[in-house]
Amino acid sequence: MTNHKAARSGRRGIREMLRKSIVSLKRSPQRIPLLTLVAAFLVFSLNLSAIANTTARINGANMGQCEFVGMLFSILAFVVFLRTFPRRKPAVKPMILLLYFMLTLIEAADALYITRILTAVNRTENRIVVDSQTVYISTAYNVIVAHMILIGATAVLFALLPVYSKAIRKIDTSIEVDGMGEMQAIDISGED
Repeated sequence: MTNHKAARSGRRGIREMLRKSIVSLKRSPQRIPLLTLVAAFLVFSLNLSAIANTTARINGANMGQCEFVGMLFSILAFVVFLRTFPRRKPAVKPMILLLYFMLTLIEAADALYITRILTAVNRTENRIVVDSQTVYISTAYNVIVAHMILIGATAVLFALLPVYSKAIRKIDTSIEVDGMGEMQAIDISGED
């Protein structure tokens, strides 16, 4: 019997936690693209050693600058995103434009970096061979592709923010309280 009550209270706890997270998401739906931007930053920064080794091994034109632009603007885009939505105020339009400019620069730098990798691996003379010693090149390629996908997803989610924020606000998060239908009017006139 006690196990049944514990399971029921556990389900209520999960439901309440889910309800609270939806209420929090209703208040600030911009957290969704923020999470993808944070994920993009983490994917890039946690694999920076493979990217740096690839840059050193291939040594293509502007690969170091692409790596630098990717890291710098990933951090700055995060800061600009946080400044775009001041607390309890409308979004700052110049910051939105700056954010899209930074996301475009990141995508361009990533595309150039991937082009340099593919050129080095597929050229006929002095080709870079990816083997057990240079497996970091394929890791860097996969990381840059994942980074591009996450940055693109951030841009799309940010552009669609007005659409899905309205849908999120329509979700009913009210709590039904037992006995609310049985309440009677309270007399506050002060007469006994």
